[in-house]
Amino acid sequence: MEKFTVHTGIVVPLDRENVDTDAIIPKQFLKSIKRTGFGPNLFDEWRYLDHGEPCLDCSGRPLNPDFVLNWPRYQGASILLARQNFGCGSSREHAPWALQQYGFRAIIAPYFADIFFNNCFKNGLLPIILPTSDVQRLFNDTATFNGFQLTIDLNQQQVRTLCGRDRFDFDIAPFRKYCLLNGFDDIDLTLRHSQRITQFEAKRLAHQPWLTNKLIS
Repeated sequence: MEKFTVHTGIVVPLDRENVDTDAIIPKQFLKSIKRTGFGPNLFDEWRYLDHGEPCLDCSGRPLNPDFVLNWPRYQGASILLARQNFGCGSSREHAPWALQQYGFRAIIAPYFADIFFNNCFKNGLLPIILPTSDVQRLFNDTATFNGFQLTIDLNQQQVRTLCGRDRFDFDIAPFRKYCLLNGFDDIDLTLRHSQRITQFEAKRLAHQPWLTNKLIS
């Protein structure tokens, strides 16, 4: 998993409440057994004028000019600004996969659905909860300033404007912060103990050698 330390990026505002996971990555794109290739179909029904199928290259599909992700001023955005209850609906982990594979590193909202919130951390995507008034202020700034950017400093737990005028502190559980700073997903956390696991397996087979034959058969 990619480490998250300090990130500066363009902010794109998604001014909708209760954005559910089926809107983030619609159900017809969940057929793949792989964890890659979901970025082109992020917000598919809002992003495109047609109804598409899974594709590695969706460049030939007609874009919806009214959807904010398609506006020229927000191209290359890596921070998503959202409203209340973002990520509600089903528990599909494909939702943070699609957001991350599109290019987002962080999402800022007043509240996230619990399962989506947890899935983000497990995939290196940082969900930041700020008070509604602060989120509204960021929506105003994003609309006012073309190419509006923020810096997110995970170690300091701060969201900052580039001019340094505004700083917003956010909370994060220490263990989640530790995992993101070091790029540890659940497998990485387990592999930190690989030597002890290997020693345990060797000791177990030495005392119970018949298990090997049972496993082979």
